[in-house]
Amino acid sequence: MGAAIVIKNLEWKYEHTTQFALRGVNLEVEENTFLGIVGANEQGKTTLINCICGLIPHSFNGVYRGSVEIYGKPVLKMSGLEIATQVGLVFADPEAQFTAMTVEEELVFGLENTGYDLGKIKERLDWAVDVTMIGDLLDKSPYDISGGQKQRMAIACVLAMNPPIIIMDEPTSMIDPLGKQFIFDILRKLKDAGDRTIIVVEHNIEQLAPLADQLLLMQGGQISKVAPPARFFDDLPMVVGSGAYPPEVTSFAYWLKQSGRLPQEHILPYRFEDGVDVARAAFNSARKTDEPIP
Repeated sequence: MGAAIVIKNLEWKYEHTTQFALRGVNLEVEENTFLGIVGANEQGKTTLINCICGLIPHSFNGVYRGSVEIYGKPVLKMSGLEIATQVGLVFADPEAQFTAMTVEEELVFGLENTGYDLGKIKERLDWAVDVTMIGDLLDKSPYDISGGQKQRMAIACVLAMNPPIIIMDEPTSMIDPLGKQFIFDILRKLKDAGDRTIIVVEHNIEQLAPLADQLLLMQGGQISKVAPPARFFDDLPMVVGSGAYPPEVTSFAYWLKQSGRLPQEHILPYRFEDGVDVARAAFNSARKTDEPIP
């Protein structure tokens, strides 16, 4: 399995600004893997994914250095249509993508304009609707449905085009808890299918980490850390200091380490079920030594 995305020495400065939003970014994203991008606001996360999907520099003015390659081809040399067949982007604000009067018309808009026949359009439509669970919304206006439904519809529009790379920019930032859970359920389905490269910018590390093959921390326009979730939280004070919020089970296990109730060599958990096992082990250890448990 090769690299779907290769970024070399990437730098970007928006027009009329004095500081580079990205500085010396190098990254490889393996094909059919899930990359989670985390970090505080204004650290370069959205700028990075805009470079991957070609919005930068094709749709923005500024200073661009380095390269981004999609399956070996520089984004700078790809047309908008060519990029769209390879990379699908879901914006944080789903309404930014709407152009049609009904959900169904929105879903087929890209397919019709790409020239697919009716059979293929129906096949893609049915699949995208099933994955995103919006079958009851097809005849509704995109502007009359809830925020969570709008985001699922925006995801369905991207899935219908069937790009091998799917990028989502904070897909749960503008919706309620139930809507957030729907989005993570969709991401889990896509991850389990294993046939797409998925990149998600997200503040909810609690639910992102169990899905991700790699977590990437952006800080000051640079990549501060890239690691599998099992190793991403090794230096927890650094992660917290960057403005990223680790899963509660990770913070709890770190406290157990600092208080001597968990061996220092123990890998910090990031899944709830692993956190339960760690807590049980610490409790049993304290009970055997008659140590008081706060």
